[in-house]
Amino acid sequence: MAFTDLLDVLGGVGRFQLVYTALLLLPCGLLACHNFLQNFTAAVPPHHCQGAAAHAAAAGNSSRAWLRATIPLDELGVPEPCQRFTEPQWALLSPNTSVHRAATESCKDGWVYDHSVFPSTIVMEWDLVCEARTLRDLAQSIYMAGVLVGAAVFGSLADRLGRKAPLVWSYLQLAVTGAATAYFGSFSAYCVFRFLMGMTFSGIILNSLSLVVEWMPTRGRTVAGVLLGFSFTLGQLILAGAAYLIRPWRWLQFAVSVPFLVFFLYSWWLPESSRWLLLHGKSQLAVQNLRKVAAMNGRQEEGARLTQEVVSSYIQSEFTSIRTSNSVLDLFRTPAIRKVTCCLMVVWFSNSLAYYGLAMDLQKFGLSVYLVQVLFGVIDIPAMLVATATMIYVGRRATVASFLILAGLMVISNMFVPEDLQALRTAQAALGKGCLASSFICIYLFTGELYPTEIRAKEGLPKKDAEGKSEEISLQQLGASPLVETI
Repeated sequence: MAFTDLLDVLGGVGRFQLVYTALLLLPCGLLACHNFLQNFTAAVPPHHCQGAAAHAAAAGNSSRAWLRATIPLDELGVPEPCQRFTEPQWALLSPNTSVHRAATESCKDGWVYDHSVFPSTIVMEWDLVCEARTLRDLAQSIYMAGVLVGAAVFGSLADRLGRKAPLVWSYLQLAVTGAATAYFGSFSAYCVFRFLMGMTFSGIILNSLSLVVEWMPTRGRTVAGVLLGFSFTLGQLILAGAAYLIRPWRWLQFAVSVPFLVFFLYSWWLPESSRWLLLHGKSQLAVQNLRKVAAMNGRQEEGARLTQEVVSSYIQSEFTSIRTSNSVLDLFRTPAIRKVTCCLMVVWFSNSLAYYGLAMDLQKFGLSVYLVQVLFGVIDIPAMLVATATMIYVGRRATVASFLILAGLMVISNMFVPEDLQALRTAQAALGKGCLASSFICIYLFTGELYPTEIRAKEGLPKKDAEGKSEEISLQQLGASPLVETI
């Protein structure tokens, strides 16, 4: 008997599973706000050099005339963002004067920013333009580095301490560091706190998915995994609305961080995975949690009959195969598991590179950043509906391969579309991003299904059927492992 059989006895996909999944997926949705937050908090508004102080006496001219005399124009007739004339060129104000080349210099007195769309961003506050423009991308890279480190740290802690403790801590860490990011006034502090926020992304996503999978019977796992994707889509739409209503970057940062304090408070109610408790010898607490699940699902009689011996019998086959120690090296220990690991690493890398490359710099499309954010969120809905059907009726592998190929075709074809056709370029990019979002959620499920809860030498490997074809390990024998999902 498998542990999932016990969940079926206690109500299957009952009230507990529905409430539990909803409470876990809501924070996952708001994580999308932090992933794509710099599309708004680090937006680059139109800007040009501040006029030299020595020429301030000429300010009696209209601002338009002053700008024309002090700032050169580029090929499109727009003021250069990073150059100014060394001396005002008043001759340029005469319509009969031909354009001539004059000496220019870099912006030595700062910049003037257009505040019509974005009242404040980190770019305006710390002048992350021209020579310093790479610092804007550095801030986002530091956040993603935090995601990588957090996957290793919180994944390892989840295998040792359980899923709940790292998850509760991640909620608190994100709420505190998110508020601190909005409060402190230096770019270095901003980067440090963004790094800590990135760590919590992995702690929340991996442990939430593990808890959902380990408390969900087999038949509900595909839908639960897809709901995770839909929650992430909802988060992108929430971000677009919040950013439109809350324009100053500090207030926006604060607004998307405070809800995690609420998640931290109610997360104490969430029970630990009984599957993990049983595998680590905490059968008494596992029985208590299972009885609460039975009561909430209206199966009080079945819950009352549970004992430590009965519950342990449902997972007895896994007791004999638990390794006393686990590490990342277990992912490469045997040829079969090594092959799976290497394939998944390539798929994760390619999917992540394309997905975030499309979705993390929306200004490059030349349209309203709010409109593009909504479009990039809405496109995920039909794409994931198709992915849900194909995962159920066709399988994980075909779904991942198909959506990755379609996404690649969209991105490659976008290279040949003229830059003046921004609407077409944006539509193609949105379709590609929708395909990548669908393959992403499928990969999350696929990874959790291909690896057991504890990394094993042989028992957790795919078995061969009579025809020699590789079979997926049954979900009754597996659970999502954050240590594995860091790959």
